[in-house]
Amino acid sequence: MLPSQYPCGRARAFIRTVLPSACFALTCLVASPASAIDYAARDVGDWTVAASKDGQGCFLTRTYDRAGDTTLLLGLDADGANHLSVLNANWSIKPKDRLKLDFRLSNGGYAKHAAIGLRSDGKQGFVTSFEAKFPAYFARSNELHIARGDVPVERLNLAGSGAAVAELRRCVAAQRLEAKAVKARKPRGDDIPEDPFAPSAQGRSKN
Repeated sequence: MLPSQYPCGRARAFIRTVLPSACFALTCLVASPASAIDYAARDVGDWTVAASKDGQGCFLTRTYDRAGDTTLLLGLDADGANHLSVLNANWSIKPKDRLKLDFRLSNGGYAKHAAIGLRSDGKQGFVTSFEAKFPAYFARSNELHIARGDVPVERLNLAGSGAAVAELRRCVAAQRLEAKAVKARKPRGDDIPEDPFAPSAQGRSKN
C-alpha cells in the first residue's frame, strides 16, 4: 500500500531543493534521447525508454492521443531520485507555479503533493518527485489519476508500465556501470601507484 500523503517536512524540502534540479533534469531528458553510454532509445509497448543526455539517468515516456496530447514522463537518476512530469498543450499552468495535487495509483496515492509548473516542447505542465519506491508502485499500477482538489487533471492508462520500468532500471544500471568504468580509466599522476599501500609500492618509493 502506498502512503496516503507525502510528509509535510519533506514536501517543503522538495520545493526548495528537488524541484529546481528536477526541472533541469527534465530539460536534459527531453533534449536528447541519446547518452554517453550509447543506449539506444527503445519502445516497450506504448512506452519509450531512453537515456538522458547528461548520462546521469534514464526516462520513460508516453504520449496519449487526446486533446492537447498529454505527455507523461518518468525519470530515474543513477542516485535513485525520480521525477514525474505531465504536460499538455492546452493547459494554462505557468512555469514555476507551485501546486498541490492529488495522485492516485491503482493501490494507493499521495494527497496534496507538491509540484511545480514548467514548459517544454510547446506544452505546459508540472514536475514532481516522490519517494524512492515510487517507480515500483508505478510499475504495479494500471492507471494514474491526478486531481487539483475537486477538479480532475488527468486519468492516464499505465498498461505495460511494469515492463517499461524494468527496462528503465536496466538503462540506469548500464549508466552506473559506465560511470564506474570511466572513473576507473581516469589517469593519476605517473608517480602515483594504483595501490599506494601494496608492499611493492613502498619499495618503489625508495628508488
